[in-house]
Amino acid sequence: MALLDWIGERMSPAVAAHGVTLRAPRAGDHEAWAALRAASRDYLTPWEPTWPEDDLSRAAFRRRLAIYAREQEAGAAWPMFVFSGDRLVGAITLSNVRRGVAETGTLGYWIGQAFAGRGLATAAVRAMVDFAFTDLGLHRVEAACVPSNHASRRVLEKAGFEHEGQARAYLKINGEWADHLLFGRVRDAP
Repeated sequence: MALLDWIGERMSPAVAAHGVTLRAPRAGDHEAWAALRAASRDYLTPWEPTWPEDDLSRAAFRRRLAIYAREQEAGAAWPMFVFSGDRLVGAITLSNVRRGVAETGTLGYWIGQAFAGRGLATAAVRAMVDFAFTDLGLHRVEAACVPSNHASRRVLEKAGFEHEGQARAYLKINGEWADHLLFGRVRDAP
């Protein structure tokens, strides 16, 4: 894994590993992000929270960036866009970072429909987990997916996550409380 650059005052690293680059979203990314999300809407909707009415607007994107900046400054989240070459293909976030006795975080990700099935989600998950363990010093990374999201389950399994159980009505997905499969990965002892 290589730290490519530091973005602005937020000191957000760009991570290049496993054939993808992860970096913090920037204001200039709005057009590419909105186009990718719009083109992938039907594909992503079954697996995500309900999109706000103005979700793809520039104003909503600016609000999203402000939230990301606050969370990152607090050390609670590391939101990053996923690039293959210079093309935006999705996003990944390590959130709910808890320190102290937990040293853990929760992983969430999406890949645009045009880029699905190419191993990019798996590469992004591996890169973020490497970053979490090596750069952030976390001990554990958790993730969850809807039981019918077989592609997401495969991504997690390929990236070394173990299925640890199931949580009833875990997250509100597409307007409904949905059960989720729970996965975890623990950093190997040195």
